[in-house]
Amino acid sequence: MKIEEAIQQTRPFRNGKHKAAVNLIFTANWLQDCIKEALKPYDITIQQYNVLRVLKGAGKPISTSTIRERLLDKMADTSRMADRLFQKGLVERKECGYDKRLVDISLSKSGELLLENLDTINPQLDACFNKLTEEEALLLSDLLDKARG
Repeated sequence: MKIEEAIQQTRPFRNGKHKAAVNLIFTANWLQDCIKEALKPYDITIQQYNVLRVLKGAGKPISTSTIRERLLDKMADTSRMADRLFQKGLVERKECGYDKRLVDISLSKSGELLLENLDTINPQLDACFNKLTEEEALLLSDLLDKARG
């Protein structure tokens, strides 16, 4: 569906860049809805999922400030998310060895197990882009990289 149809726009965009920006925002929200739907049975948010994946990728305990640097959503409250994940038993925290003001966060066994289970949603996430070929998906990614400069 064309963006004009999706948002029921009756007047033309002022130019192609304006159209691309609106389309990107609309598509980002659509994609977030796809991901939220896939995560719903696991009772975690997109931001929490992102934190868990950052921790898995780190392979060692890291501070909340390091987590924040690596998150896709830079506006997220990392400390609060870490607290919620701790309450759910998905992460462990301990005092940083070299700076007592910092807390190091790592995946718990339950967090590792949840991430393994979440691997089952990968086909559902990939299906969000089923209308694109692999080459088109890579081209889209390259164009988005280029747009960010």
